[in-house]
Amino acid sequence: MKLFTIVPENFKMDGGACFGVVPKSIWSKHVPCDDDNMVNMSSRCLLIDIGERRILIDTGLGNKQSEKYYSYFHLFDRIGLEKAIENQGYKPEEITDVILTHLHFDHVGGAVKWAEDGKTPVPVFPNATYYCSKAQWDTANNPNPREKGSYFPENYLPLFEEGRLEFIHNPTTFCKGIELEIKYGHTLGQIIPLIKYNGRTLAYMADFISSVFNIPLAYVPSYDIDPVKSMNEKDEFLKRAAEKDYILVFQHDYFYECCSLEETPKGIRAKKTFKLTDI
Repeated sequence: MKLFTIVPENFKMDGGACFGVVPKSIWSKHVPCDDDNMVNMSSRCLLIDIGERRILIDTGLGNKQSEKYYSYFHLFDRIGLEKAIENQGYKPEEITDVILTHLHFDHVGGAVKWAEDGKTPVPVFPNATYYCSKAQWDTANNPNPREKGSYFPENYLPLFEEGRLEFIHNPTTFCKGIELEIKYGHTLGQIIPLIKYNGRTLAYMADFISSVFNIPLAYVPSYDIDPVKSMNEKDEFLKRAAEKDYILVFQHDYFYECCSLEETPKGIRAKKTFKLTDI
């Protein structure tokens, strides 16, 4: 198995939204922000090469929305998903599977692109099967008011209409070495992949635990639909992850790709931070 981080772009979001009820006077001691309270975020996707299959987890923001829309997120280091994959020595045509942790725009935007006519949606990965949870699919197609602005049907409906989208109904073994858990606090049916690699278990965090700074239980983003459930899910997961020595791989942490965990008097925290290539 080979693993590669894929970063199609970086962006910024409001720090208060990223850390929920935790006041700026506390979180800003650890996370730098600009004069507008914006903090740096990453769109770090993960490519897994197991020989006969090349599996991509999440697809970043894509390029189908207007530049005015993207300006709200202050994109930088933007090279695009296809270029980011090519930089690792792969072509989009070689991707066989795309796991969408959930269907919020910053996770699924790069799954579909406009054809040369500028209006026909086509899959970015023409030979891939795409996957999301059935609970998330139902939510995306009948969103609650809190999440409605995060779903753009052009990001995922074309995949379904072409018969390219398959649903995950329960926690499952995706393939040898990859297990899929499902969480419900951030959004209904968020998939969290667990990957066996070099004798360790790597957990791809998506929006479940967005960064090292979101590890403390109270640091739940304002975007989560059920913050208490998020805390309970995080508490259970972190205890298990610390006990079993998981490595956490962060999708949105601009500063840190991965960390190990340890128990401290204040609860479970990051033990060491490092890059995926260090494992």
